[in-house]
Amino acid sequence: MVDLSTLLALGEARVGFRGRISALDMSRAEGAGLPASELERRLIELGFVEGADVELLHQGLFGGDPIAVRVAATTIALRRREAMAIVVTPR
Repeated sequence: MVDLSTLLALGEARVGFRGRISALDMSRAEGAGLPASELERRLIELGFVEGADVELLHQGLFGGDPIAVRVAATTIALRRREAMAIVVTPR
């Protein structure tokens, strides 16, 4: 069972964060610029699925955007507002 107090959006995490994906919640990604169904489809295709391990590797210099995230063995760049839809628990 997941402790709800430890859940956070990947878009809120800082460089060095390591965790596991608990869920995708499109209601957290307001302003992502895509319809919720399209954003969800893209994230799943990139490997952001429940149970996958993630690590926040790098962030942009100005405003911390975009972020570089390792999911499984792949490094992916995401906007923080898109990463808000990825609910994670720290490891």
